[in-house]
This record gives sequence, C-alpha cells and structure tokens, in this order.
Amino acid sequence: MKGCEKKLAHILRVPEDAFAVFCRKLEAASGVTEVMQSIEDENERRITRALQELGVERGASAEEAYDAIISKVEADDVALFNAIKLQGKENEEAARMICDFVTRVEPPADGLFLKEDAARQLLRAEPPKKILAALGYETVDDMLAHEDLLEVFSALRFLEDSQWLNAVFFRQYEKLTINDFERRRIQVRALNVRWAHAAEKFVAKKYHNVSHLKEMGVIFVIPVFLNISGETLRLVSLLSHYLNEVKYYSDLFEMFSEGENFIENVISLLRGDVIGQIPDSGEAVRLRFLVVQRYLAKEDEHDQRLFEPHVNPEAIHWRRAEQMIAHVTDVFPDIHNGLHFWEGLGWVGDYFPSRDGTDVLISFNIVDAVMGLVRRTELIKYLYHHQEALWNEIFIRSFSEKKMITSIQKNIIRGWFEV
Repeated sequence: MKGCEKKLAHILRVPEDAFAVFCRKLEAASGVTEVMQSIEDENERRITRALQELGVERGASAEEAYDAIISKVEADDVALFNAIKLQGKENEEAARMICDFVTRVEPPADGLFLKEDAARQLLRAEPPKKILAALGYETVDDMLAHEDLLEVFSALRFLEDSQWLNAVFFRQYEKLTINDFERRRIQVRALNVRWAHAAEKFVAKKYHNVSHLKEMGVIFVIPVFLNISGETLRLVSLLSHYLNEVKYYSDLFEMFSEGENFIENVISLLRGDVIGQIPDSGEAVRLRFLVVQRYLAKEDEHDQRLFEPHVNPEAIHWRRAEQMIAHVTDVFPDIHNGLHFWEGLGWVGDYFPSRDGTDVLISFNIVDAVMGLVRRTELIKYLYHHQEALWNEIFIRSFSEKKMITSIQKNIIRGWFEV
C-alpha cells in the first residue's frame, strides 16, 4: 500500500486494506493514476501555505495549529460583525441586516416551490396546535388572516413536535401534485421578533438560529442570538450554504416534474433518504459510489456508510459557501481581514502531534472551524465536513466535478451509481 493511500485511509477512517482495493478499482475505472499522491501533495502545499498565513510553523503541535485556526475564525467573525455594522443592534434588526448582507453578495435565484395556496390548505387540514397556542389564535383561518404564511410555515420547524410533523402533517404531501408547485424567487428573511421566545429552546439545542424549507423556497433566521464568538461568521456561512442547497433541490424538483413519481421523489428528497447499503448483485460489478445526501456523522460517527466510497451533495453546497465567503470583498471591499484564506481548504486537513504524544486530526474546513469555535466551551471539535469534502475531492480528481454533480442528480433517489 502506498504511503499516500495509507495517510488518506487514516484521515477518512477507512480500513487500509479496503482503501487499497478501492484505489485500484478507482484507477481502473477512471484511467487516472496517482490521484491519491496528487491529493496528498496538494494537501501538504495548502496546509503549509495556510499555516504560514497564520504565522505557525508546519511542525507545530496540534494545539498550536488548532488554536491558530480558531483565532483566525474569531478575527474574521469580528471583521464581518463590524462590516455589517451590527454593534448595538437589536436582535431582529441584526438578523435582517445579516440576511441583507448575504443576499447582496449572493442574490437569491428562482426555483420551483410549493404554492402558497397549497401551503394554506395543508395548515387548514392539519392545524398546528402549538403554533396556534403560541400566537393566541383559535383557528388557522384567523391566524392566516393576520400572520405571514411563510413565517407560520417556518415555525413548524421549531415549534411543533417532530413526531406529529412526520406522522401527520408531512403525510399530507403524498396528495400533492406538480400543479401545487410554481416558480418564484427564493426568500431569505429574518422572522418577526415575536417568534424569538418560542424558538429559544430550538436555538439552544441546534446551536444556530437559521433553518430552511426546501419545498417553500424560504430560508429564515430566528432573531435569537447566543452572543458567542463565531456567531456572525457561522450565520453568514449557513445562509450561503442554504441558498445553494435550496436552489439545488429546486433543480431536482424540476428534473422530476415530468415523471410519474414526482411527489414520491420530492418527499424522498425532503426526508434526505440514504439507502442502507448498495444491493449485492452477486456478480463482479464496476466501482460503486453511494450518494449520501446528509451528514450521517451528525447522527452516528460510526455509521458504516461513511466508510464506503461515496459522494455528498452537502459538501458541494459548502464548497460554494466557502467560495462566497472568500469573495465577500468583491462586493464589500472595505473588509480587509483576508477572507480569501478559506478558499480551497474545505477538503484539507492532516494529523498533528499533540503535546500528550497522540496524533490529532486537524480540519482546515471553515465550517468545521466555525462550529468548533461556537461550541468551544464544550470541547467539541468538528471533522466531518472536511472528511466528506475529501471524498468528493477524490471523485473530482479521478473524473470531474461535472461528472460528480451529474451522477448525484441522476441517482440521488436510487442512492448509488456505478463508474
């Protein structure tokens, strides 16, 4: 087994023998040799460059490297906070200003989403009791006469019980058709401050105050802030990520709109289905990749699917968010904090020796870093965004980014494809 293959297997937590077999099959399928060596070499170049910019030697300890990355996140967070002029702003105004900032850098696209009349009918058919109680209404019609529909629909995510949502409310989607959808602009909005108190538990649990509804084409910010370091950069990153994700799934809705199984496919996409394993045909087959459209490591870092060859559209959305952040200065040239630093680091990382003699994996991925900063007091470190981005990078260097995107789109419902 080559040294570069051994290193990448270690980073990806894949057994060495299995990874060696994968590498041979990948070379045979792609016709491209030395992919893992090129990745290791480029990984080393990018780490060295990043550490130089941070004023740290390549032979630094894991603690020194990680602290330098976190310090960079803190500095960039302050730079964005000041650029958006958030000092002294109330939560609702601050949330709105951050939304405006992101949409100036990355204007929302059009997409195919559920009609508002169809959404109203869903609410009437299965009234969201906790939302009604929180707002003080007895009927859905009375609520809709006075409240913003998209805000009410957004509140489903943080006020209603998930079991009721999945077993009752979302079951209604099975009756929808393509006629219940229309094209309109993606919306990025800060919710009214009246939702803040009701959403506090959600924000405290999720550690972020932003979410989205793919089927409605809305990305929303709850006007609740934890007042912790990294919060502004995290929110800007998440908003950019969701802008790409919502557009991506809208494109899939449109792709399936001509098929007989349109709504079944839409429901599968909204659930984020990932198959348990690729069916065994009992025959010699070409190299197979899973399509993993969720971050499985958030639920179980030992999920066996994480160690199989796979690609992940989530990492595509984060790659684009990383590019947006790196080019914020194209729209806001007064930001001088070097946000370009993060571009191209999504899949970059390595093991560094710690002071206690163990090797520690350090991710240079911006979302791993910012999430780690937000939860620093709990000593929680994030690595899975980097690892999933690395799987994508292996595929891209063996084939192309275009082939990866096309293969995911064509096979996201089935859950796997061959190359």
